[in-house]
Amino acid sequence: MEGDITRLAVDAIVNAANSSLLGGGGVDGAIHRAAGPLLLEACRQLGGCNTGEAKVTHGYDLPARYIIHTVGPVWHGGRNNEPQLLRSCYVNSLRLADELGLGTIAFPAISTGVYGYPFEAAAETALSAVKDFLKESARSLQQAVFVLYGPAHFKTFEKIYQDIHQGS
Repeated sequence: MEGDITRLAVDAIVNAANSSLLGGGGVDGAIHRAAGPLLLEACRQLGGCNTGEAKVTHGYDLPARYIIHTVGPVWHGGRNNEPQLLRSCYVNSLRLADELGLGTIAFPAISTGVYGYPFEAAAETALSAVKDFLKESARSLQQAVFVLYGPAHFKTFEKIYQDIHQGS
């Protein structure tokens, strides 16, 4: 869907965070602003997060119950394990949500903003990782939503989603 991830009433939203988890720009900044000051305090207690990993906090002032914070890779031309690290962001976020017994999760397009990951390649990785996890590993998770900024990004995800599902 196209929209604002901070307004979704799902069990968890995923934050495309930086490694400090203390807020930043883009989706990360929007989530921190919408969740309120208690989020920053909770993130301070987490001690940061490595690229590809995921950590969880409550949603505080958001309609979502939880925020799963993950740190995507910065794009360096694909030479530094970026595809595997990006896939890990999605899989580790899904695994954490599933371990918490959650049913719904919403993702932004991780690493496609200031981290410079090419959008189509990121969409392919994201959609295949989520599809594989829901098909093979999910116990409680029933729905994953991608919340995209702008019609061009939405259309790209939609096309790749259709291509992936036609191949299954």
